[in-house]
Amino acid sequence: MAPSTLTALANEKTLETSFIRDEEERPKVAYNKFSDEIPVISLQGIDDVNGRRSEICERIVNACEDWGVFQVIDHGVDAQLISQMTKLAKEFFELPPEEKLRFDMSGGKKGGFIVSSHLQGEVVQDWREIVTYFSYPIRARDYSRWPDKPQGWIGVTEQYSEKLMDLACKLLEVLSEAMGLEKEALTKACVDMDQKVVVNFYPKCPEPDLTLGLKRHTDPGTITLLLQDQVGGLQATKDNGKTWITVQPVEGAFVVNLGDHGHYLSNGRFKNADHQAVVNSNSSRLSIATFQNPAPDAKVYPLKIREGEKSIMDEPITFAEMYRRKMSKDLELARLKKLAKEEKIQTEEAKLESKPIEEILA
Repeated sequence: MAPSTLTALANEKTLETSFIRDEEERPKVAYNKFSDEIPVISLQGIDDVNGRRSEICERIVNACEDWGVFQVIDHGVDAQLISQMTKLAKEFFELPPEEKLRFDMSGGKKGGFIVSSHLQGEVVQDWREIVTYFSYPIRARDYSRWPDKPQGWIGVTEQYSEKLMDLACKLLEVLSEAMGLEKEALTKACVDMDQKVVVNFYPKCPEPDLTLGLKRHTDPGTITLLLQDQVGGLQATKDNGKTWITVQPVEGAFVVNLGDHGHYLSNGRFKNADHQAVVNSNSSRLSIATFQNPAPDAKVYPLKIREGEKSIMDEPITFAEMYRRKMSKDLELARLKKLAKEEKIQTEEAKLESKPIEEILA
């Protein structure tokens, strides 16, 4: 089981075994060895139909076809709002453990604070603390699960989530048009768009080479916007994990990545970005992700299939069912990996027991 907070563990000399990943899952590239392969795209002029819009849209589409991830600047979200959101988020994680644990979301509670992950059954823990708000649809907000400290964070989060929802919808319009559809097509496919804000805190780690802040994954939803600080740690791969790059932090930029839903709606044309987060022993890291997801009963199926292509899905399913299958598969693979590891250890122990003591000591 994950500890209640990581505050005490961050000062230990060694890492608890529950956080240690298998050799093949450990970081391959340093948290601060930055790459410029992920494009940084200015959105200045994106609404100017007779100006830069076509050029900007082309860059976004190319990035989605190549990596499924890019960064945006000149996005229209007020720098002061970003600064407030970041400052208040840092202050929350500096609170004493008992204050954070007032909003403990373990046991299936929707929203609040937790260490590592809110997925039940994870075999290896991620080295992170999170606080999460479910912010859209507005009518479904449960403010009893929104932390009330530091003072003012609820109001700032409301403003922030609204601006990020607007930005996400604007980017989905671009992708809809690229598919030859009306600009609201991808947003409409979400039916009643859900938004979850997840604030990730990755404390300094005693043995960062043995663990991950967030394990390798693709996001299940439509589109994710991530604000990261200047420490570094977000990594992406497009060759199934053979090579990884660390995304260069850009002050005030949002990292945009498509999730599985966006991938399926485009019939695989737009990549669902494969990514992870690594940690370090020098400094803590903060990032704020907003996940724009479809409603649970929204149908998942390609909106348009280009000539000569086949659907990458056998049949339409609901997003809730798509999510359930993804999580079940993920946990089952983790369980089988753990089982194989235990069987290997038992086999090695049996071999040792069958050998004469002289041969073992030789």
